[in-house]
Amino acid sequence: MGKREGYYIELDEIAENMLRGANFIGSGHNGIVYLLEDGRVIKIFKNKYVCKNEYDILKKTSKSKYFPQVYLHGDYYIVRSYVSGERLDYYIKKNGLNKEAAINIIQLIREFKELGFTKLDIRCKDLYINNDFSIKVIDPKNNYSRNCDYPRHLMKGLSKLGVLDDFLKIVKEEYSQDYGKWNFKMQRYLRKGIK
Repeated sequence: MGKREGYYIELDEIAENMLRGANFIGSGHNGIVYLLEDGRVIKIFKNKYVCKNEYDILKKTSKSKYFPQVYLHGDYYIVRSYVSGERLDYYIKKNGLNKEAAINIIQLIREFKELGFTKLDIRCKDLYINNDFSIKVIDPKNNYSRNCDYPRHLMKGLSKLGVLDDFLKIVKEEYSQDYGKWNFKMQRYLRKGIK
């Protein structure tokens, strides 16, 4: 997460009490995250509409193994399960991309479609990978309000990390029905910078 910026959000008494024993985890464009004493996290948002959007996505994905569980929310905060592991881009820089991790990423994108997402995309930095190569989403955004029918930002990130060809090879081997569209659109995007 990015550097901290000063801003003030008026929280309700429940959130204020939770924060008394909390430890700072990180901050980003939309807010700040603290680890609570019970092992859950509280994410405090700068904008209540962004908070509501993320909460709505997390509620609709509550049965998915790829998303954290939501326990409580207010106008400017969400209390959810802690996501362990390492940021996907950091993991790939150190370890490369193995087949099991790639398959889990592909299955995540396919799950997006099953969940009715209109944006079948996510950034590498919004995914965390565990030792068993399972993947979790930490920061879902605009999945029901934006349109993208292939994982463009994800593959752009994999390209920058030098593993896009490896990823597409696994897509072709294991999920050939997705390969044609994903490869064509990504190659066109990389060549011309268009969708």
